[in-house]
Amino acid sequence: MNQLREWMDAQARGIAEELASINSREVIRQSVGGFGMQQRTITLLKTLKASLFPSLYESGAATKAHLRTLAEERLHTGSELLLAIAKDVLRCNCERPERETCDHTECERQAEELTLRFMQKIPEIRRVLSTDLQAAYEGDPAARSTEEILLSYPSIEAVSTYRIAHELYVLGLPIIPRIMTEYAHTLTGIDIHPGAKIGGRFFIDHGTGVVIGETCVIGEHVKLYQGVTLGAKSFQLDADGNPVKGVKRHPNIEDDVVIYAGATILGGDVTVGKGSVVGGNAWITRSVEPNSVVYNPAPKQIAVAPNTTNSTES
Repeated sequence: MNQLREWMDAQARGIAEELASINSREVIRQSVGGFGMQQRTITLLKTLKASLFPSLYESGAATKAHLRTLAEERLHTGSELLLAIAKDVLRCNCERPERETCDHTECERQAEELTLRFMQKIPEIRRVLSTDLQAAYEGDPAARSTEEILLSYPSIEAVSTYRIAHELYVLGLPIIPRIMTEYAHTLTGIDIHPGAKIGGRFFIDHGTGVVIGETCVIGEHVKLYQGVTLGAKSFQLDADGNPVKGVKRHPNIEDDVVIYAGATILGGDVTVGKGSVVGGNAWITRSVEPNSVVYNPAPKQIAVAPNTTNSTES
C-alpha cells in the first residue's frame, strides 16, 4: 500500500497533466457536458416519445381527456428540457471571438427559437409516425396490432427516434441528434444517421444490422430487411488526407422500393428507381432503373455429400 501511495504521489500529477493536454487537443471546443449531457438527451428523448405515445407510458391512461392531459404535461416538460440542452450546447459551440466574455444572449435567443420551431413540428412528426406504423402492420403478416408493433418492434423504436432527431438536425442543433440515434442504435442494432431524409410509410423488418448513412435520401413506402447497408464508397479526401465533409456520399432510394436482407448499396451517385426490388446480399454501386428486379445468381451446387445413412438388412 505504501508503494502505491508513493508512486501516486510522485506520478499522478504528471499523468493528469498529460491526460488534460490530450483532451484539450482532441476536444477542440469546450465540453457540452460529456456523459451528463448524454443522459439529459436520453431523458429528453423518452419525454418526447411519452408525449407522442401517451397511452404506452401510463398504465392508467384510459380516457381521451386523460391522454390529452398526459401529452400536454410531457410537451411542457420536453420543451423545458430541450431549451436547457439547446442553451448549453449552443453556448459551448459558440464561435464568436468574444465567447468567453459575452453574456450568451444571442445563444439563448437561438436556443429558444430552435425549441419553439421544434415543438411546432411535433404534430407532423406524429402524423408521419402513424404512416410508419401502418406500413409495419401491412408489411408484416406476423403483426397482430399496432400496439404490438409499438411495444416490441425495433423498427418503430429506431424510426421514431430518427424522426425526432432529424428535425433537430435540420434545425441545426449540434451533437444531440446523433446522441439520440446512436442510443437507438444500441437498443435495436439499427443505425440511422439523423441527417438522412426518409419519407413516410417506412418500415424496417427485423432490423438488426441496418445502416442508413447521413446523405441518404429515401422516398415513400420503402421497406428494408435486416442487414441492409445504404452506405458510401471510398471517401473523397482533402489536401491533408482527411475525408471531405458535407458531400453527397449515400444512395437515393425512390418510392415503393423493397430491399431484402444483406443487400449493400453504395455511393451518392446511385439511385434505385421507383418500384424496384433488390434481392438479398446484392452488391450495388450503379443506379437501378425504375421497376427493376436485381438479385444475385442462384447458388451453384459444387458437390454431393455421400449418403452415410446406415442400412440394415432384415
